[in-house]
Amino acid sequence: MDLEIALRMCEAALRQASREGSAISVAVVDAGGHLVSFQRMAGAGFAGTTLAPGRASAAAAHRRPTAELSGTGGPGAGQWERTPGGLPLWSGRGRSGCVAGGVGVSGGTPEQDQACAEAAASVWRTR
Repeated sequence: MDLEIALRMCEAALRQASREGSAISVAVVDAGGHLVSFQRMAGAGFAGTTLAPGRASAAAAHRRPTAELSGTGGPGAGQWERTPGGLPLWSGRGRSGCVAGGVGVSGGTPEQDQACAEAAASVWRTR
């Protein structure tokens, strides 16, 4: 994970948010959960500055989308990190590869957050 791809991923999420009519925060983290890039749209809620990086880190740590963490109560997955909007990013072939990082989005509906995270992840997959 490097800054260039992380910035491109954030931009893709922001474009999707504009199409969705939502104001979001988006974060990209590396495999260790360290923040690589963060962007917040004007009008996005203040909680997104915590929730988006939290979702990105939870997805990377648990090696699965945050929507799948709902109700697990697993360590490192706080209540708001167990909702749609966080996706792990894989190097190699899907879940048989290694986690290279995660993307997290907060600010829209769960469906909007998920769509924005998917837009960012598609940049990673097609790099």
